[in-house]
Amino acid sequence: MAMEVTMQEGSGLPLEDRILAMCAEYPKGIGDEFIQKKEPQIDSKERVAAINKLLTMGKIELLKGTSGLIYRLKCTTGASQIKGIDNQDKLVYQVIESAGNKGIWIRDIRHRCNLMLTEVNKILKNLENRKLIKAVKSVTASKKKVYMLFNLEPDSSITGGAWYSGQDFESEFVDVLNQQCYKFLQQKEESAASETAISPNARQAASYASSEEVLNFISNLGISKVKLSVEDIETILNTLIYDSKVEMMVVGTKDGTNKLYKAVHSLVEATDMTRAPCAVCPVFDQCRPGGVVSPEKCVYMSEWMEY
Repeated sequence: MAMEVTMQEGSGLPLEDRILAMCAEYPKGIGDEFIQKKEPQIDSKERVAAINKLLTMGKIELLKGTSGLIYRLKCTTGASQIKGIDNQDKLVYQVIESAGNKGIWIRDIRHRCNLMLTEVNKILKNLENRKLIKAVKSVTASKKKVYMLFNLEPDSSITGGAWYSGQDFESEFVDVLNQQCYKFLQQKEESAASETAISPNARQAASYASSEEVLNFISNLGISKVKLSVEDIETILNTLIYDSKVEMMVVGTKDGTNKLYKAVHSLVEATDMTRAPCAVCPVFDQCRPGGVVSPEKCVYMSEWMEY
């Protein structure tokens, strides 16, 4: 009964915080069925997204229990538990910890800790040597580094995700994925069109494919050295939509909604504007004139303009 009251009172909190509260209530771990029972109004996609976010942030860990997979609060090393560092070191550590897997610039660390640059550099070096934090280069600014806890996996907005190798945008890799995704959807459409024994509506439905199906096709080809996600494939499919080669339809399911894609034969040639590098840029939402990420500083935009 106490658990029911707790969850009802915390229903205004984000789903991630509510899941953390469940894990705190049951230290031995909780499973998907438990979360679903406590949060029946949340569909599976939202639940999975919240759990993945907590796993990425290092707040929970995934374990194998007797009845299946369980989630448990991760034992993290708080600044107060670190031995051999002074209060200034702890302050810098806490500021970096609060930034999560997106990291924080040294300028922002200085501002929030109110320390001199020489002091911050000394503290950062000490924390790096003890493998408590790490510096990661960001694709948004190759000459700058962000700092995060040592055990965290950098967010895709920092690394550029599957489209970047170090600081370099893998344009050829994106082109190959673009071609193969379109080829798969073309084959799907042609196969459906050849089915004369079924109704026109059934042929139309059979010509669509989900992003999961496209991902499976690409994975089976073995053309990617990195593990691609559904979101990565949807980014590629979006570029095909911008090129007027593919159309998308959203359908309702028992778990929410699903995106379906179909190859189309455009009567109008795609313009160069729709082929702009912005279509697959992982930091597009951060791009603005005069900003750290901006059109005037973008080398890919410059190359595209020359082309």
